[in-house]
Amino acid sequence: MTTPTTFPAVLAARLRTDPGQPLVTFYDHASGERVELSVTTWANWVAKASSLLADELGLERGDRIAVDLPPHWLGTVFLAAAWNCGLTIAASDDADLAAVVCGPDGLDAWAERSGDLAVLASALLPLGVRFADPVPAGVTDLGVDIWSQPDAFQAWDPPQPDDLAIEVPGRTLTQAELWSEAAATGLVGSGRLLAVADPVAEPAILCEPLVSGGSLVLVARAEPERLEATYVAEHATARFPA
Repeated sequence: MTTPTTFPAVLAARLRTDPGQPLVTFYDHASGERVELSVTTWANWVAKASSLLADELGLERGDRIAVDLPPHWLGTVFLAAAWNCGLTIAASDDADLAAVVCGPDGLDAWAERSGDLAVLASALLPLGVRFADPVPAGVTDLGVDIWSQPDAFQAWDPPQPDDLAIEVPGRTLTQAELWSEAAATGLVGSGRLLAVADPVAEPAILCEPLVSGGSLVLVARAEPERLEATYVAEHATARFPA
């Protein structure tokens, strides 16, 4: 089977084959939070995030975006939304950023740059809800603005295989290279990958399950004594790091 060469093609293939299966299961061992997103639910979040980035904030194919979040299921959503719009994931200190997605820890620092780039902030609370207090002027509160976005998205200028998907120091991949690499090293069949890494820093932990038909179990603030129990409970078949 030929590997799809753009994110929209990869996602469309998953939605055709197993839309109801889990795709991203998120644990925060420190808070006790557990969130599980099926392929369809995750795709809906990606569509909403894509619409917010492209249709509401006006980002265009080729623009550069940083995802300055700790390990979190929303990090997987915004990686995907960026690729869905043909944006390039760049480092937080990139001089040409058009947008950034940040969490509460980075809110104040990024708010100071809201006149120069689009700043989207998440409170990282369960269900993606809004900040308890209003965010600074010029900042988009994801917990407010993402809910009104549609559950389907079609880019007017769709990403192409040779568009840059990632360009950070030491790592540059086009969309086609991203998915070819993921397919070559991906899980077997419907395997479940348990990872304690940041999907923004290690996008393979999302891309490999997505393209192979598997799923990701992402654990934040992992407690070593609980990892084995989580691995067993979630029927995981592989680990990252191995």
